[in-house]
Amino acid sequence: MGQALSTTELNTVFNESNMLKQELLDGLISDNKYINPKFFYDEYGSQLFEKIMQLPEYYPTRTEISLLENNKHAIAKSIGEDTVLIEPGAGNCQKVQSILPALKPSCYIPIDISAEFLFECANKLKEKFPYIDIHAIADDMKEKVSIPEQFKDNDRVIFYPGSTIGNYNPTEALEFLKHANEMAGKEGGLLIGVDLQKDKDILDAAYNDEQGITALFNLNVINHVNKLLDSEIDVDLFKHVAFYNEEHCRIEMHLESKSDHDYMIENNEKISFSESERIHTEYSYKYTIESFSGLAKQAGLKLKDFWLDDNELFSVQYYVAA
Repeated sequence: MGQALSTTELNTVFNESNMLKQELLDGLISDNKYINPKFFYDEYGSQLFEKIMQLPEYYPTRTEISLLENNKHAIAKSIGEDTVLIEPGAGNCQKVQSILPALKPSCYIPIDISAEFLFECANKLKEKFPYIDIHAIADDMKEKVSIPEQFKDNDRVIFYPGSTIGNYNPTEALEFLKHANEMAGKEGGLLIGVDLQKDKDILDAAYNDEQGITALFNLNVINHVNKLLDSEIDVDLFKHVAFYNEEHCRIEMHLESKSDHDYMIENNEKISFSESERIHTEYSYKYTIESFSGLAKQAGLKLKDFWLDDNELFSVQYYVAA
């Protein structure tokens, strides 16, 4: 039998659960409804995203993995060895495997909100890379990460692939970059995947695949909300909407209500949806090398190196403290 949680640990779990519920409620009763994209990733959502990454229309994953694989030695040379490599939003820990053999970090710390899925993937990674200390953390990187004592003096590198930074609006992205800079410290760095501006048709197709997997992924967030809020919002009354907003250089994903309907949830809180009303679920901003490095500069980071694919669809960039 496992050891029982202490009163402090139980209170922490309870408080975190209440915070997540309140965050969802705040978004759903807002005049402009929204759900944070982190709620995509329950167990089924994580499995769906794995399928999305294999879709022919979805270029970012295969392009970034190819970039990491083809440039792993140059990346390792730029970063240096014996670092503590920290990956927030690690998911299935797939992309880091492209650089681990060349980078040879002393310690790898994957972080993800989907705890069960994360620990399963981390255990598989330990079998594949037994010479690397791996410490998985179930969290969303809002707080400082606890570094194992034996690695306190190692340089820290934040690994943030997948153009996840694009899910933040520019203000939020700047805050994340400041946080990453602070976490990495003066001798560390940030290795980040950044999706680039490109033809609108390529972008629209990537988020509206023919198999409808992205639509299932988007709609599944309603199922996750129902579990967290103990609610019964009817997922069949919504449809997936995704398009590229050229003015703001971003993909937008929404759930659009097919009709008027409402629900009573959480302490008799009423949530109402009108026909054609949309819940914003994700932005995915696209950058140029110049626009992103300019944003990073505001966070106290300077561009040291970057790598592009032949078609310049995607970039991997490495930043250090300015």
